[in-house]
Amino acid sequence: MRAAKKSIGHIILWVYLIIILYPFLFVLFSSVKSDNQEIASNPFGIPSTFHIENYYEAWVNAKISVYFFNSLYIATLCSIVSVILASMASFAITRMRYWKTSKGMYQFILIGMLIPGNALLLPIFIMLKDAGILGTHLALIIPYTAGAIPFTVIILSAFMRSLPGELEEASVMDGLSAKGIFVRIILPITVPALVTVFIVNFIGNWNEFLMANFFISTDELRTLPVGMVGFRDIYNTNYAQMSAGIVYSVVPVMIIYAVLQKQIIEGLTAGSVKG
Repeated sequence: MRAAKKSIGHIILWVYLIIILYPFLFVLFSSVKSDNQEIASNPFGIPSTFHIENYYEAWVNAKISVYFFNSLYIATLCSIVSVILASMASFAITRMRYWKTSKGMYQFILIGMLIPGNALLLPIFIMLKDAGILGTHLALIIPYTAGAIPFTVIILSAFMRSLPGELEEASVMDGLSAKGIFVRIILPITVPALVTVFIVNFIGNWNEFLMANFFISTDELRTLPVGMVGFRDIYNTNYAQMSAGIVYSVVPVMIIYAVLQKQIIEGLTAGSVKG
């Protein structure tokens, strides 16, 4: 009976996996087909000949390389900065017990999770315009970093709360200051949670479209999701190259998640068990 239930669960997971991967396989096969006629005549079939040059044409002619590195730079920088700021805030909230306003600060930070991002689009636009950074990469870096802090603080705070208090006591006996405890003791132990929030924030920044579309107007500064829209408008008759551009935008995220999914699960679940 137990084996039958396990088999049913596996079947359901396989069906779900096929449903999820089917659209990606369609795009992957389309990206190496010769032209639109082959895609239309056999949309879900394996191409007769593989035209890898579609990837080169998309990378060079459609400026996918420019959009790709813009997204990589912005997503990586914002994720690193948000993790650093949120880790310091989480340490102060959870480990510095003499800070009497820590609970109030934690609740204040969590308010950021309650406000829909779309509701802040116009206020952020006005603030960026008044600051004179609208149309630059800073117009994305600042909102991305600030928007990721509430979620990052939740995960890191849950992890740091699970650490035993004897760590600080032993560190103080060794003469470490609060800064030394944070850098030399807490951060190394918190690496699984740090990796988790970094990856989650990176994926969110990589895929973000709305702010990138409204806050950046210069073609050379656009990110990959926005660049793909322009690629569709310009090359709307060449679906093979457009599919190659989509693969460029999807594969990096899939690789990161596939390689580091263990760290993501460990970081999300570690804070649920007291150490």
